[in-house]
Amino acid sequence: MDFTWSLFIDLGMVAVALLAATAIRHRVRFFQRYLIPNALTAGFLLLPFYNYVAPLLGVSSAHLGELVYHLLSISFISMTLRANAPQASSGDGRIFATSVATLWQFGVQALVGLLFTLFMMRTFMPDLFPSFGFLLPLGFVQGPGQAFAIGSGWERFGFEGAGSIGLTFAAMGFVFASFGGVFLINVGIRRKWLTEDFLRGLDTSAVKSGIFPSRKRRPVGAEMTTESEAIDSFTFHIALVLAVYLLAYLILLGITTALTQIGPLFADLAENLWGINFIFSALTGILVRTVMRRTGLDFAVDSKTLTRISGFSVDYMVAAAIGAISIVVVKAYLIPILLLSLIAGVLALVLVPWFCSRIFVDHQFHRTMMIFGVSTGTLPTGLALLRVIDPEFETPVASDYMYASGLTFVFAIPFILAINLPAYAATTGNMMYFWAGIGVSVAYILFVLVAFLFIARGRAFASKRHVWLHPRRGEDGAASEER
Repeated sequence: MDFTWSLFIDLGMVAVALLAATAIRHRVRFFQRYLIPNALTAGFLLLPFYNYVAPLLGVSSAHLGELVYHLLSISFISMTLRANAPQASSGDGRIFATSVATLWQFGVQALVGLLFTLFMMRTFMPDLFPSFGFLLPLGFVQGPGQAFAIGSGWERFGFEGAGSIGLTFAAMGFVFASFGGVFLINVGIRRKWLTEDFLRGLDTSAVKSGIFPSRKRRPVGAEMTTESEAIDSFTFHIALVLAVYLLAYLILLGITTALTQIGPLFADLAENLWGINFIFSALTGILVRTVMRRTGLDFAVDSKTLTRISGFSVDYMVAAAIGAISIVVVKAYLIPILLLSLIAGVLALVLVPWFCSRIFVDHQFHRTMMIFGVSTGTLPTGLALLRVIDPEFETPVASDYMYASGLTFVFAIPFILAINLPAYAATTGNMMYFWAGIGVSVAYILFVLVAFLFIARGRAFASKRHVWLHPRRGEDGAASEER
């Protein structure tokens, strides 16, 4: 019989890499000390295999990018279907603030990426494709799925290997999110940016090694909501997530079909919308959750089970994204990729704590880690870093980000419309399209700064020379204690 094995070969290889990474984390002190996520280690184990060994065995990495694309949406759906975390009065306006914090790095990275591209085009690499710099925010902030999808779309404009380059930026973001995130966590521990309760939770061998000891009472990871004789509870939740994903696909298909009937500009927009499929998946998840709550059906949904599904998606996604990178394609762009990633990573390491400690009034450090993760390593590593200090997502930070993603999408529409502007500069030879892309990036930064002043008020520039504004003071604009 002739069956297709490619999907299960890829899933199996990622599984082997994750198991090997788990063993490494459990045994090697370096990985424990720096809290390196197992999925990141697994990805770098897969990278040489898929580039040098797999081709000899007739195995291709072509489907890994597709796996990343779909798992990103599944992770969003499983998170938005969860019950809302307890609301705190100090967190009023945090959804908008979360969206603004995300857009902050998006605008900064887009501007830095395009200015860096302009510099390279006029000096060392005159043939560099004008859209190269846009792959930085796509890979760092939007994610490997978006970077791969939109980058692959630019290949029709003449940008060869753009999809793989987008994945490389995402992988570099993962590296900065991991090492930079661990650095921030260690700084937060030393300077007591975390509360004592969370500090005690981090000081355990299970957190460091990644595996709970056999003699220790282990936490409950999920609760049953169905009778197994009828349908297994995990099967029910998987079915719910996949049904929502199918609904999201049908909704997006209807939208893009309608847009293609309007004109060429909207046809380009329709094609780019598939690159941000995760946003539509999240919005569909929110819609379904709202309907279930209002009809009284939400009692059958267990948030802990959905957290496990999200965790599975995140771990597999990060590992597969790094393994999908084509080293052959990336070699030609290695120096500009490394330089631009280094600039963006350092800026995020400084700007994100400064910004988040002032714009948020509750769970500042948790929100900082989430925003830093999604600003460098995208949503998967943002959740992974948050899980280090909030393993069960007990704070509303993760849920707030999921809800903020819908608002972020609305604010991101101008950027989506402008995403092909630098590419038009390459096909038409008119650099005005490129400068228009820079103008859009500057407009985003100005919007964020105005919103920041409105939200943070007196905290906006309190202790402005310090990276961190301590949450205990500064509410009224007074000088804050910086540790």
